[in-house]
Amino acid sequence: MKTAIYPGTFDPITNGHIDIIKRASRIFDCVIVAVVKNPSKDTLFAYPERLKMVKDASRGIKGVKAEGFDGLVVDFAKKKKAKVIVRGLRMISDFEYEFQMALTNRSLSEEIETMFLMPHPFYSYISSRLIKEAAHLGADLKQFLPRQVLANLKKIRKQG
Repeated sequence: MKTAIYPGTFDPITNGHIDIIKRASRIFDCVIVAVVKNPSKDTLFAYPERLKMVKDASRGIKGVKAEGFDGLVVDFAKKKKAKVIVRGLRMISDFEYEFQMALTNRSLSEEIETMFLMPHPFYSYISSRLIKEAAHLGADLKQFLPRQVLANLKKIRKQG
C-alpha cells in the first residue's frame, strides 16, 4: 500500500487544498492529510476546528483520512509508513520555501521523498492567508472554500 502525507496548517482548508488532495488520492492508495497541531504561525482557527474542517471537506474522497500531528513531518511520515510527502506549488514564489523544506526533510530522512503537485490554474493564486483577509473584509468566498469552512468564517466574522 502506497501512503503519502499531505501536511499543513490548513487555516482554513481551501478548494485549492482539496484539489491537491483529490489529485494525490489518484496516485496513492492512502493520503493522510496531516494537520499540524502547533504551527509556528498564529492561526485563526484552533487545532480541533482545523482538523474537523479538513475531515469534513475530505469526507467522501476515496483513500483519504485526516489526522493531527506534532513535531517533524518526517517523523510522522515514518510512523505512518509513508514514503512520500505531498506539497502544493501554486506560484514560483512558493518554490524557494518548498524547495528548502524538501531539502531539509531529505537531510533528516533520506528514505522519504517530497512530491510537488500544482493545483488547477483556477486555484493557483489562492492562499489561506488571502482567504482570511478577504473574509475579514466581507468578500464572497464560496467559489474558493468548502461549505463548512465558509460557515465557520461567517461565525468568526459575526463574533468579531
